[in-house]
Amino acid sequence: MLDRLSTSQQDAEAAELQEDTEATGCTPISACDDRQIVTVTGTLRTVTLRPRAGVPALEAELFDGSASLDVVWLGRRSIVGIEPGRKLIASGRVSLSHGRRVLFNPKYELRPLGRE
Repeated sequence: MLDRLSTSQQDAEAAELQEDTEATGCTPISACDDRQIVTVTGTLRTVTLRPRAGVPALEAELFDGSASLDVVWLGRRSIVGIEPGRKLIASGRVSLSHGRRVLFNPKYELRPLGRE
């Protein structure tokens, strides 16, 4: 009980996300290596539209409590349900770009909101 009171809100959320990663059998983002095929889960922190080489690209930062990675859908301006705060499971091959982990055009599953 005392531990819960002394931890910050961010630490508590990170611990909850790490428990969710273990419960779903997904790979922690911090353990993902370059060129590895993985299934990860977490919460989308940011979602932005950034063109790459003149092609629209929807980018989102996925955080699982251990680390974050960028999820990029090339050729998309928006995807229904992809919004900050949404939980999802994504599968694909991790690549490193400018020192950050990236999943390009992953298969994904949106997690239910709240207690649905």
